[in-house]
Amino acid sequence: MEFSELKDVDLRTVWPDEAHDFTPWLADNLERLSQVIGISLNLPDREVQVDGFSADIVATTSDGSTAIIENQYERTDHDHLGKVLTYLVGLEAETVIWISERFHEAHLAAIRWLNDHTPEQFSFLAVKVAVKQIADSPMAPIFEVLERPSNWEQRIKQLTQHNALSESGQFRGEFWRYYAGRYPDDRVGVGATSNQWVYVEEASLNISLALVKDKVGLFLRGTRGESADVARERMLPYETAFRKQFPNWPEDEPIYDCAEWSVRTNTHDRSNWTQMADWLHEHLEIYRGILTQDAA
Repeated sequence: MEFSELKDVDLRTVWPDEAHDFTPWLADNLERLSQVIGISLNLPDREVQVDGFSADIVATTSDGSTAIIENQYERTDHDHLGKVLTYLVGLEAETVIWISERFHEAHLAAIRWLNDHTPEQFSFLAVKVAVKQIADSPMAPIFEVLERPSNWEQRIKQLTQHNALSESGQFRGEFWRYYAGRYPDDRVGVGATSNQWVYVEEASLNISLALVKDKVGLFLRGTRGESADVARERMLPYETAFRKQFPNWPEDEPIYDCAEWSVRTNTHDRSNWTQMADWLHEHLEIYRGILTQDAA
């Protein structure tokens, strides 16, 4: 087995000019930086004018806030620190990412001070950039975070949750709006939740329409705020009719815990939404029919 040395490569060998080569490359490869710092950076815009200066890259984070990326070859200087603060104010940004080959300790101290003394929504990151190579292998750009806010992990978690909730919430809201448009008389809500409740006054019970990633279904539920035991007592008179209609319901599970589910399908595929909505409407009518008849 042969070993080789990991060697440093001068940035100018890869990107001869910071403004004309490195910045355009970074704007086209922001996912590399995103993976290192932990937050998503999207919709980059280069050379954004601010009070006579040009911010290298302006991007959008997962929560829609603005992030400024300032690049600098060689060692950091006061000029770039001043520009970073100018861009922060002029663009109303919340995240500043300062990238350089070498950071002066005074500038790392300044980043720490800013993170400790500005409101929590502001984040300042110092990121070292380098290029490495083993023998004649392809060269690899390396980003290393030298300074970041003390609560950075918490903010990453919040941004990740925000992004996930935004995507799933948008999908759910769009589906329920589709359902409501197709069956307006069902009076189904259009909120961005996985369940929508339809109240049946005759039984003082709710029918819960459920939407998950691979199917849709229905549950019986009591009124909001009441105990499960009280709701179960009110469901018992309808249990025989439900089990007759749905013979596959498990015998050892009470009616409150049972549900009728559609066959598995990709609920995110809009081409399936008509089938999904029709199935829910058909079974909603069955549930309503049982709950509005006289208790057996």
